[in-house]
Amino acid sequence: MRRVVRQSKFRHVFGQAVKNDQCYDDIRVSRVTWDSSFCAVNPRFVAIIIEASGGGAFLVLPLHKTGRIDKSYPTVCGHTGPVLDIDWCPHNDQVIASGSEDCTVMVWQIPENGLTLSLTEPVVILEALINLDDMHSDMIYNVSWNRNGSLICTASKDKKVRVIDPRKQEIVAEKEKAHEGARPMRAIFLADGNVFTTGFSRMSERQLALWNPKNMQEPIALHEMDTSNGVLLPFYDPDTSIIYLCGKGDSSIRYFEITDESPYVHYLNTFSSKEPQRGMGYMPKRGLDVNKCEIARFFKLHERKCEPIIRTVPRKSDLFQDDLYPDTAGPEAALEAEEWFEGKNADPILISLKHGYIPGKNRDLKVVKKNILDSKPTANKKCDLISIPKKTTDTASVQNEAKLDEILKEIKSIKDTICNQDERISKLEQQMAKIAA
Repeated sequence: MRRVVRQSKFRHVFGQAVKNDQCYDDIRVSRVTWDSSFCAVNPRFVAIIIEASGGGAFLVLPLHKTGRIDKSYPTVCGHTGPVLDIDWCPHNDQVIASGSEDCTVMVWQIPENGLTLSLTEPVVILEALINLDDMHSDMIYNVSWNRNGSLICTASKDKKVRVIDPRKQEIVAEKEKAHEGARPMRAIFLADGNVFTTGFSRMSERQLALWNPKNMQEPIALHEMDTSNGVLLPFYDPDTSIIYLCGKGDSSIRYFEITDESPYVHYLNTFSSKEPQRGMGYMPKRGLDVNKCEIARFFKLHERKCEPIIRTVPRKSDLFQDDLYPDTAGPEAALEAEEWFEGKNADPILISLKHGYIPGKNRDLKVVKKNILDSKPTANKKCDLISIPKKTTDTASVQNEAKLDEILKEIKSIKDTICNQDERISKLEQQMAKIAA
């Protein structure tokens, strides 16, 4: 695969880690053995999953808050189990979702200038309105949406890659043993509708593959990489058709260009450094510096710090480079959730980066809290209403609400205690470090 030399404006991308004073230092990056990126970034904030006692937590730092991060810095700490994955809302730079070992997905609203106090109460805990449980016989490693929101693809521990219509709850296409190895796979949709996967061969070699969902009998392309055991996390730029592969535990970032010419997945280059990466964050295109021809920015997690890595295409001209920056997905949502449930699809709303991205004011997060039991048919509902006097129903309702408030207050009190204890432990660790030094 590497013998094929083809012309590409991205072949000689220049990669450089920032200086130490532009890193985020003294962060206790999570040691959970889960194959996710542990980091999520947008044009305003960097979020990092960290070690936490008594539950799960992650840091949210304004991008400009570099240097040493105080151990008592506020965290988002509402989960009762370790946080396994986090991701920013693509349509609101102050909204982030977190998934945890406690089997909940929580949505959080971050204040405009960052956290001043630890956040323990999410805006909402997501409920599964569509359940695809019976489609997978084992753990799901990851899920990816296609360009217009009509399909998802999943990679599972049962070694299958599935393409699913979530609204019809139907499997559109699937491939058994997309990668025959036992280690975790990843599958993502590309802009053209094809599916890109990473996994392992039967001989434990790392592989990448390209599939057409209309015919998944054989891959469009299949390449073997090396024998490292770190799971390859793919980060995809739909504007330039470049895929960056970051292996957990690797000290390199490989990048490839996807085209419609054989061999379809073209190796471009590798950025190498000395330290292995525990995780990686990937900046959306609108967060890059177009004046410096920056085409990607990664946030590499070490054991105790987060290090931005900037990738640029060397150009002599100071003019805007149209070929490097086609219109990209902006923050405006193409559809509301209600429209999607009604059956509508839409490609992302694109914006030009010619004059750089200027963030607008984020709209307020709208949360509709419905009782899902309301939509379920109830047998003999009319009889029940007749047989129960209205006054008794009202009294029971008031008592239930009072009891619920009492329980919620107790939960909040316990969560606050946990956060305070966590901060106390951090301060004691800091004192120990000073004494040891």
